[in-house]
Amino acid sequence: MSTDLGATTSVRVPRPVVRAEDPAGSDGAMVDVARVSDRGARIAAVAIALVWHLAIGLPALLGGWPELAAPAVVAAGWLAALAVGGWAGHRLLHGVLPPVVPLAAILLAVDAAVFAAAGERQLFAAGNWAWTGLAWFFVVVLWGRPIRWMIILLAGHSVIALAALIGDGATAPADLTRYAMYVYGTSSLPVAVFTGAAVIATLARQRADTAAATLAVRAERDAAERAWADRRARLALVGSAAEQVLAELADGRADPTDPFVQRRCVLAATRLRRLIAESDDVPNPLLHELRAAADLAERNGLPIELIAIGTPPPLPVEVRRRLADPLAAALADATGWARLTVVAGPDEVVISLVAPDVDGPGATDPPAAPVGDHDQVEHILERDGEIRWTQTRWRRP
Repeated sequence: MSTDLGATTSVRVPRPVVRAEDPAGSDGAMVDVARVSDRGARIAAVAIALVWHLAIGLPALLGGWPELAAPAVVAAGWLAALAVGGWAGHRLLHGVLPPVVPLAAILLAVDAAVFAAAGERQLFAAGNWAWTGLAWFFVVVLWGRPIRWMIILLAGHSVIALAALIGDGATAPADLTRYAMYVYGTSSLPVAVFTGAAVIATLARQRADTAAATLAVRAERDAAERAWADRRARLALVGSAAEQVLAELADGRADPTDPFVQRRCVLAATRLRRLIAESDDVPNPLLHELRAAADLAERNGLPIELIAIGTPPPLPVEVRRRLADPLAAALADATGWARLTVVAGPDEVVISLVAPDVDGPGATDPPAAPVGDHDQVEHILERDGEIRWTQTRWRRP
């Protein structure tokens, strides 16, 4: 079979193409849902840490300034904690987790410096802002990490505070009791917020997983129902194409040597081949179906040339059938040779078949009816005794 060099190079039926689905599509959607659910908790954690540091820590620092052992060191620690927390909060609100190890090391160093510089008189006083404010920066820096990181940092904070108590000689039972109360009171709420945020993110991801699984089941069920309906419709078309002629041949009511019966058999076989090609998953279904009909005609001994220019736009099955069926019927009548031309654009598809004109039953085939108000298919048949020209045309409204 010959083809035009500037067009499609083969009319053989291609293998169906299996379209791979994006494996990360559903997982990406689940991650997005979890991220959106987590964003509110991130904003709350950053806001609490910064507001606490500015509205509570700064007044306490300024109020206890005269009684601090090294107020400049405590103030420098306050500024360092503000810088670390502000930078980590900025990254967190923009969806990027801050680096844990360097920021955690800086916060613990600030913690140790503040406790050492607070002095004995401000060890449990408001001027030692590290007691109440530093744990909130732990929450911001450790966001999205396992809870064990929070426990480790709070344990380090407790050890630093205990070392300061021992260094200042505050080892009386009352001091140790106050120390235990401070550790519990200043750690419980940040731990609760940190744990609650992790639980919220986990629950959001689980809900997204469940919703995605439910939608997938529904989509598979709908696809199965549509495929079942399509198979039933295609089976009905196949039956109407071949059942009558086969029944007449089996009952002896049709003569296999009759040209009209032969033409009906060829036409039925062509329609069957095209209907089978409809179910193939290929990039260009219309060209695939026309190639199937042309391939069958070639196997029946008809030299045929197929020329394809352009790529047809996606068309409904009904439109493709009305475009291809008249050409399939004309191929059933063609003898000697045939030329099938497909010219396609985004808004129009024109299919033409030129073959020698011969007398036969196909001369009276009626034109195809319009598909609808929006998808118009025209069918033109002309003959002059030498050439028979069949054309179908679809135009986008």
